[in-house]
Amino acid sequence: MEHFAKRATRRTIPIHALTLPAYKKWLGSQSKLTKGWLKSIQFTASEGRIAQVPGSDGAVAKVVLGLGEEADMWCFSRLPAALPKGTYRLEDLPQDHATSAALGWALATYTFDRYKASTKKFPSLVWPDDCDCAAVERATEATFLARDLVNTPAGDLGPAQLAEAAKDLATRFKATCTITVGKSLLSKNYPAIHAVGRGAPADRAPRLVDLHWGPTKAPKLTLVGKGVVFDTGGLDMKSPAGMKLMKKDMGGSAMVLGLASMIMAAGINVRLRVLIPCVENSVSGEAFHPLDVLQTRKGITVEVGNTDAEGRLILCDALAEADSENPDLLLDFATLTGAARVALGTEIPALFCNDDDFAERLLDAGLANNDPLWRMPLHAPYRRHLNSRIADINNIANIAQGGAITAALFLQEFVSSTTSWAHIDTMAWNLSSRAGRPAGGEVFGMRATFAALEERYGY
Repeated sequence: MEHFAKRATRRTIPIHALTLPAYKKWLGSQSKLTKGWLKSIQFTASEGRIAQVPGSDGAVAKVVLGLGEEADMWCFSRLPAALPKGTYRLEDLPQDHATSAALGWALATYTFDRYKASTKKFPSLVWPDDCDCAAVERATEATFLARDLVNTPAGDLGPAQLAEAAKDLATRFKATCTITVGKSLLSKNYPAIHAVGRGAPADRAPRLVDLHWGPTKAPKLTLVGKGVVFDTGGLDMKSPAGMKLMKKDMGGSAMVLGLASMIMAAGINVRLRVLIPCVENSVSGEAFHPLDVLQTRKGITVEVGNTDAEGRLILCDALAEADSENPDLLLDFATLTGAARVALGTEIPALFCNDDDFAERLLDAGLANNDPLWRMPLHAPYRRHLNSRIADINNIANIAQGGAITAALFLQEFVSSTTSWAHIDTMAWNLSSRAGRPAGGEVFGMRATFAALEERYGY
């Protein structure tokens, strides 16, 4: 794996990763030169602080990383960009932090350089002792795959290219993958997916990805991801500011493909199915209209209160198909509402779940893996706000408040009450850069979900 080395050499530079209490003890055993240098720069081992300590020849002899009161994986993410070229090894790591430290380093080496002539170079880290290297590799590869997909402009990532990414993943893991395109969606009874995507040009026709992997006798796990490669808002067109970041509106599908790659790479004991409706919500003479009534796979009719609430329309067909197989667990991921961002900000996904036990496990996994989610209610009385006078349901609520909840309640209509189901409403985008999390595409909640699935199903 790039930016990692198998073993240390004479030139390998030690990084002493120390909490505040450990630093005081460690400092007492250091040379006068080291003590003097750290004192001169007023180093205190506060969280994320980095000191490069020179040797007698002036070159960097050691590095000290402050972890604050408690070790956090994102502290280690500060290192790659801060250190000069070379190979480093971690020392004095707190117990059981080898894997998270390596992952923090790895995630900080991401760059999206598809359109750049030069690639940023980072130093290398010797794999720490007791590190689960395979876990670091699969989480990193999954994160980079998803970030790359979200960061790719819509002009280069249409429905066909998104479906091809899923097909490539299937080939890599010897999974099966079928893709239903254009008017075939109607003959195979996916009318809502077709309606949303039919306004796009022929070379960007809507399609549905259907990937299968794993032993047939294992518990059924189905993942559904929103794959709107670009969202103009349709005939209820977005403003230029509202449309600017809409290349990220396929972030749910990117997270699903990343999560699927982790599941398959780890060999989790599930019968995995991945459904991704891939569409572009375009403006044209073929686009669906406000107040149209759409048929759906489940037979529920939907009045289109707003063509910019298109994500739930493509998801409803995919969820109905997923639910028809009675999966042990059904998860969907979507950049669904701005209301979830208003409630929780851009960095915490909203979790809606009809299974209290799984929700608790997922929230716990988020805290344990520095990948938090926050549960919001499937408040049944709000279902009345989706009532339609002429159809079974409207795709938009008749009030402005509680938009993330009413969107989740819309999706719930297409899932049986006996199916264990969770819906994750995510931003899929970092508005600004933080350690290990550069501005651009992001997969909030993916590592947490994997950890919860790993605990639930094993190998």
